[in-house]
Amino acid sequence: MRIATWNINSVRLRISLVRRFARQASPDVLCLQETKVEDDLFPTEACHAMGFPHLAYFGQKGYHGVAILSRLPIERYERHERGGNREARHVSVVLVNGIEIHNLYVPAGGDEPDVKSNPKFAEKLEFFDEITAWFAERQEPKHGAVLVGDLNVAPLENDVWSHKQLLGLVSHTPIEVTKLATLQKSWRWVDSVRRFV
Repeated sequence: MRIATWNINSVRLRISLVRRFARQASPDVLCLQETKVEDDLFPTEACHAMGFPHLAYFGQKGYHGVAILSRLPIERYERHERGGNREARHVSVVLVNGIEIHNLYVPAGGDEPDVKSNPKFAEKLEFFDEITAWFAERQEPKHGAVLVGDLNVAPLENDVWSHKQLLGLVSHTPIEVTKLATLQKSWRWVDSVRRFV
């Protein structure tokens, strides 16, 4: 099964790019983040025309939003409101083969990595705590699970151009890296890109 993930930054604005990607890469499942569209305006017909008859999306006007486009039937899907603002940042599906897919859009966290002066950074850390606790409370599915999305953390030194210079910037701070690692342990997630590339 081929799964692709992409922060599309407005699915309606970039639907022609989605169409081209779907044609060239031919993913079985395409997960999009930052769709920036309310559910009743989601481009369902365009997605169906691309060969994705099964859709799960959770959006809001102008911000955030996540979607899963699938060639495989979806047995069930859930929208999960996350964060203090109950934002559209997590959608999950169970495919007909039993595999769960979770698509996340983690808050970017603003510019300053300080929870007192930057509420957006506090929101990001709280999001990690909430989603980690949520996974930890649930039983891992017997057929496996995949977590994709825009996680907004660059955890390793070779993820950034200068580890030392970026240690104090949002997305590479030690606390964010720790939160991501804790999330990874919640269901024994394996970073497939690092493992298999």
